[in-house]
Amino acid sequence: MNAIKRYLGVLWLAIAALAGYFGLFSLGLPKLASGKTDDLVFGIIIVFVLMPIIVGGLARFGLYALQGEYDD
Repeated sequence: MNAIKRYLGVLWLAIAALAGYFGLFSLGLPKLASGKTDDLVFGIIIVFVLMPIIVGGLARFGLYALQGEYDD
C-alpha cells in the first residue's frame, strides 16, 4: 500500500505540472493579452491567485507522498 501511495505522489506531481501549464497557457495568458477589462481581471485572478494555490497544493501533496509522510 505504501508503494501505491508513492506512485500516486508522482501522479499528483504530474497533475500539478499539467494544471500549471493549462492554467497559464490556456486560461491566464490569453485573458491577460485580450485587452478587455473583464478578461484582464479574470486573468490576474487566475495567474496570481488561483494558480499558486492549486499548483502549490498539488505539488506539496505529491512531494509528501513521495517522501513517505503518509506511510503511517
